[in-house]
Amino acid sequence: VQLQASGGGLIQAGGSLRLSCAIAGHSLRGYGLGWFRQAPGKLREFVGGITWGEGNPYYAAFAEGRFTISNDNDKDTVYLQMTSLKPEDTAVYYCAARIWSYRTSAPSEYDYWGPGTQVTVSS
Repeated sequence: VQLQASGGGLIQAGGSLRLSCAIAGHSLRGYGLGWFRQAPGKLREFVGGITWGEGNPYYAAFAEGRFTISNDNDKDTVYLQMTSLKPEDTAVYYCAARIWSYRTSAPSEYDYWGPGTQVTVSS
């Protein structure tokens, strides 16, 4: 499974950004997908996740109400829509996949990772 996140950039606080994660190499049916982020000097942090094809995304507390995860079955792509961005959202954002569909926020339980995309929110 290969994952490629894109859509990062520099944005002012209060703005919105949509990240995309293109996935290739394997059928995603039943796979769990997750978004994570890592700021300089900090541990990788769970943002939210979704089971491919089933909807019902779940989020970390800081993302609830501001971030939305969705997937496009036809395009094999998962999205992270971020709104009301804050400077503390600045980080490298990663998408990840795992072969099990149960909900988890632990990075260690994800089997595949793509290179991240930088999101910088200016104040």
